[in-house]
Formats: sequence, structure tokens, C-alpha cells
Amino acid sequence: MADTSFPTFTELTEQRSFPPMTGRQPIDFAAVGYAETEWSMSGEAASYTAESTPEDGRFQLSDADSAPFATRVLVRRPVDPAAFSGVVLVEWLNVSGGQDAAPDFAYLAEEILRAGHVWIGLSAQYIAVEGGDAAVGMGGQTQGLRATRRGRYGALQHPGDAYAYDIVTQLGRYARDPRSATVAPVSGAAGPAIGPIGDLQPRQVIAVGESQSAFALTSYVNGVHLHGPAESRVFDAFLLHSRGAGFLPFDDRGRAASVESALDVGPARLREDVGVPALVVQAEGDLVGRIASLPARQPDSEWITTWEIAGQAHADLYQLGEFAQFVDCNGQINSGQQVFVLRAGLRHLITWAGGGARPPAAPPIEFDDDDNATTATPDAGRVGTEPVGGSLAATFGSSRGGVRTPVTDAPVEHLTGDVHPEAQPMCMLLGRTLEVHEQVLRERWPGDAGSSAELPGREQYLQAYQEATDRLIAEGFLLAEDRNEILADARPERITW
Repeated sequence: MADTSFPTFTELTEQRSFPPMTGRQPIDFAAVGYAETEWSMSGEAASYTAESTPEDGRFQLSDADSAPFATRVLVRRPVDPAAFSGVVLVEWLNVSGGQDAAPDFAYLAEEILRAGHVWIGLSAQYIAVEGGDAAVGMGGQTQGLRATRRGRYGALQHPGDAYAYDIVTQLGRYARDPRSATVAPVSGAAGPAIGPIGDLQPRQVIAVGESQSAFALTSYVNGVHLHGPAESRVFDAFLLHSRGAGFLPFDDRGRAASVESALDVGPARLREDVGVPALVVQAEGDLVGRIASLPARQPDSEWITTWEIAGQAHADLYQLGEFAQFVDCNGQINSGQQVFVLRAGLRHLITWAGGGARPPAAPPIEFDDDDNATTATPDAGRVGTEPVGGSLAATFGSSRGGVRTPVTDAPVEHLTGDVHPEAQPMCMLLGRTLEVHEQVLRERWPGDAGSSAELPGREQYLQAYQEATDRLIAEGFLLAEDRNEILADARPERITW
């Protein structure tokens, strides 16, 4: 690995922060005992040349050039050192919308805050700083941080996505040993400058990334992580969320990486000699369609566990939050429950990385010989059509295998990663939530014959939903702490008898 020095951190205090894009309600961090600060991280970053990128993931890299950089780091950490879990999560912020977003913080925030983890969001890629084209049809050209708030971000500069891998390494190196940081003094401050995570002493540093960022972490795991001596490795585990079969390239100097190029290369599995735990969490919608990760599917091995969430789209109603009202996808987008699965996955990954038990194994989602999921067509049982023949599981779109959730095992809707054929381009990753005929619902939830209850079918559904929740908690795919929130996500309004 190229020998790059520790970066320098400078706290950003001018003007207001431009936080990562999110549709979730903002969190009052002070009210939950957290501090949020923002920093410039600057230094010299190395790049690599990919000599080979084989399907088994054992990439061979050679050192290339280096270039100066200065990018943004956003830190959310417990104020009380006694509340710190010892875990630092470094999220490779996602730029598919043309600016930074933190999708995994959105999903994992509840678990991060209650556990006392530190979260660091890194503007790792060129577009975040310099601006560029949104990859998922969200409005064309964007400005980037520097042009958006020059008083705060004017000194930032990014030499291109080829250098993003070493920028991430340098942040991980800092998180492993915060005392080694170079911190620029604050004018007029009393006492020495304190770095982004203060005096906290981490014991685990975990890299996290979703979608395009998971493509980038695939490149990192397969190439950068094992490049160089063992002492140069900075991450204790990886959480790759919704990766495709390909990987982000290594040669984007002076420009942003193209998501299209990542979709067009590969397939590449994760290398099985990675040496630290890696949890891959895939939505059912990630396996086929635009993301099409199926060619890179691999069985669990010593260091790799994969969870595929049945009935789940790449992105969903929970992630979009308030943005969902501005998206017309010819119907409701997917309202699956991957948020609860991801929280459980993170906890298992931390335990595994600490030398404890690995996450529970989940069977892969079953596909037929034509690479189509073993479900009915996406419109099966939709309001306005006649119920489709075949099993009730097929009518509700319940594929076999995968990580289950209560909304798939006690269904009242059809959740799918497929999109409406006439939906706008940005809907391609959002899937659908389809209503089913009352006739089908009555067949699935008939209630108890002779019952004196006012709504016996609804009560039968709620009992089955609760039983599914408790079973999945016992199996380890959901967390007991989330039980009340999961039960509140039941959908009894679909059953009126």
C-alpha cells in the first residue's frame, strides 16, 4: 500500500452545515446525549492500478500516483465517554443522488444511538465536493459542497474517485488511533485542539456502505483491504448493503466514477480470504433488475455471511421518508421492513467482529431456471384484476427462502422489488406495495368460525403477525428492542371483518 501520512482535521464552524440528504425527520442529537460536529480532512491520497479483477474477488493492485485532497467528515458521537460502546462506524456516503446521502445512518440510527456507537459520515467521492450528474434521475447536475456554501466548504478539493479508497483508509486509520491525529488549532480556543471523536478510545472500526457505496466497498474489500502489510489494515468488519454484481473502478482521476461502469463490470464475489467479518445484506429487488447482483451471489464462508431480504426493494418508504410524497411511481412504493433486519445485522456483525458468534444463516431466495423469482407476476392479486390462480403465497408475492419479516410471513399486501412499467426512471429501485383482492384476504384471514369477536379476521392476522415477529426475534433476524416498533408497523386496516 502506498505510504500516505495521517490527515489533518480542521473543524468547520463558518456558516451552516449542509448535511447529507435525507427524508427522515431530523434528530435532536443533544436530547439523546450526542454531539454532532463537522470537519475538513485534508492530506495526500494514493491511488491504485488494477492489474487484475477476477471473479473470485482476489483483485491484484499496484500503487500508482497520489494527489492532495480536502473533504468533509461529519461526526455523531456520545458526549459522555462512559456511554461510548467502543464501536466506530465509518459510512461511505452515497452520491447517487448527486450529493451526499447517508442511507445506512437513516436505517441504523435507532441502533447506533441506543448502543452508543460513534458514526462518521465521509464525503468520499468527487461529486460530493465538486458536483456532477445525479446517477438516479434526481435532477441532473448538482453543485457539490464547495459551491453550495463557500464560506464553510470553500477550501475542499477532491482529486477524483481513484483516490477515494485511500481517503477512506486514512479516516479508518484515524478512527483506530485518534491520538495520532493532526488537528488544526481553533483560533482563540483555550487548550489543545481535540479531534473529531475527542478522547474516545475505539476498539472496533467498521466500514458501512449502501448501493453505489457498497459497489465501492466491494472494490475496497477485494483490492485495497489486503494490499500491503497486515498492519496497514484499518477496518475490523464490513457491512455491504445492496451491492451489485460489479464494483467501482480504480482509474477515475480528476473525475467521478460512473455507476454505469460499475454495473457493466464483473461479476465479482467478495474474496473469501478477507480475514475480517463481512456481512452482505441484499434486498430481493437487488438480485435481478437494474442492480442484478445474482451473478455474484456466493455461499456463506468463514468470513462472509449474506442475508437476502424477501419481498424487499432496493430502497423503500422508510428510507425516502418525507421525500416519498414527491415521487410518482404509479402507486405506493415498497413498504418493507429492511430497517429492522439491518439493525439486527449490525448488532450481529459487531459481535462477530469481537470474536463472538457469527450472524444466523439464512437460506438464499429461491429462483427458477429463467432467473425469475418463484413468485407470481408482480400484479398478482392487485385491485382491479381477478385473483391469479396458484398458491396464496404466490398471490401475496411471498418468495421462498431469504430473511423473512412479519409483513412477508403474515401478509396483507404484495411487496415486490419490481416497478410499474410506466414509472419514472428514479422509481427503478423503489419497488411497489400492491393491494390484493378482498377475496384473497378473506381466504388468507377468514377468522375463527363461530367467533363472537367483532373483527375475527383482523384478530387472526394480528395474532399471526405477532407470532411471526416473536419467531424472527428468536431466530436472530430482528431485535427484541424493536418489538414494539415492529408491532406498530402491522397493517390491520386492510382487514375489516
